[in-house]
Amino acid sequence: MRYRHFSGILLAGAVALAMLAGPALANPTIVFDLKSGRILQHQDAFKRWYPASLTKLMTAYVTFRAIAAGEVQLDSPIKVTKHSAGEPPSKMGFKPGSVMRLDNALKMMLVKSANDIAMAVGENVGGSQAAFAERMNAEARRLGMTGSHFVNPNGLYSPDQYTTARDLALLVTAIRKDFPQYVPWFSIEGLAIGKKQIANYNLLIGRYPGADGMKTGFVCSSGFNMIGSATRNGRTLVAVVLGEQSAVSRAETAARLLDQGFATPQPNWITIAALPAYGDTTSVNDLRDELCRKKPAVEQSEAAPPVGDKEVPKSPYQEKLDHVPTLVAVGLGGATGPKPKAMLDETGQEYADVPLPTWRPDVPPPPGAEPTVVGSATAAQGDEPAKVLN
Repeated sequence: MRYRHFSGILLAGAVALAMLAGPALANPTIVFDLKSGRILQHQDAFKRWYPASLTKLMTAYVTFRAIAAGEVQLDSPIKVTKHSAGEPPSKMGFKPGSVMRLDNALKMMLVKSANDIAMAVGENVGGSQAAFAERMNAEARRLGMTGSHFVNPNGLYSPDQYTTARDLALLVTAIRKDFPQYVPWFSIEGLAIGKKQIANYNLLIGRYPGADGMKTGFVCSSGFNMIGSATRNGRTLVAVVLGEQSAVSRAETAARLLDQGFATPQPNWITIAALPAYGDTTSVNDLRDELCRKKPAVEQSEAAPPVGDKEVPKSPYQEKLDHVPTLVAVGLGGATGPKPKAMLDETGQEYADVPLPTWRPDVPPPPGAEPTVVGSATAAQGDEPAKVLN
């Protein structure tokens, strides 16, 4: 039998846990107070899970660190490479060679959850996908994210990319506390690019009182993931929800957990960092069969179903906003800052974005000439419907 747990006190090296009244969840969750780090409730917090586009929070954090280190600036150019332009949707669809400001790129990555832009940010800031992934893993180790491993900056499925609810709580805490100047980006209601308007996939934004972040994610193998945060009366709570069945249900679950948290007085319970590992900490759940082989394509999407769909139960997080959304303008151009240092050679010249030569198909390749793919998101996609990835 599975239980949702409240964090208690350490007792004989374990946490004293009490069952919360009501139906138990069947997927990893954790709710905590951002300021104190105290956990209000958790379940399967150390269970490995495919992060999907929650990965982009680590991409943002590594980039924020690079900005602070002087490697790049908010107005630095981010060039769309041939590799990044080829990433599957969700994407902006800019052509290779297109250039934008870093701050605009990050907003597109966080709000639109654009896979092509996330890859472009990773390649420009890190020098390559592999080099950026190394930095992601280095930051994960530094933050104590013991159950996480990254191979790409956008969260497209790879069997070697996984995380845990507890690790994501550590990451969120680091982002919010180390870089408060960027916190408003996580609550943007929508983007305007030319005449096109792009709504935030986070259904809590603009609908749940006090909602101020942070990210959603979906691939078939992960289910619908979400990190929802809200601030009321100076108190910020964060709910990490992994493996939900739909875009609407993950919003409803996050809202319910936040409601329960705000109704709970500030406890003197265990912190995220001090929570002892428990349960299965090595295997990774795969929901592909449950979510994508048995459901129609329309249900395999980050976007919530239309309100008028009679087959879908009504939800307050499915309704249109009751106000005109505040849109942030983004687009190409305007990148007047210095080029990312990772994109410059020893002479200060920018590396050329040219495809690597391949061996002639009519001649057997010499030993070692075969292409090697390590943790490639594109190669690992298999039959994942590209149009539903974020």
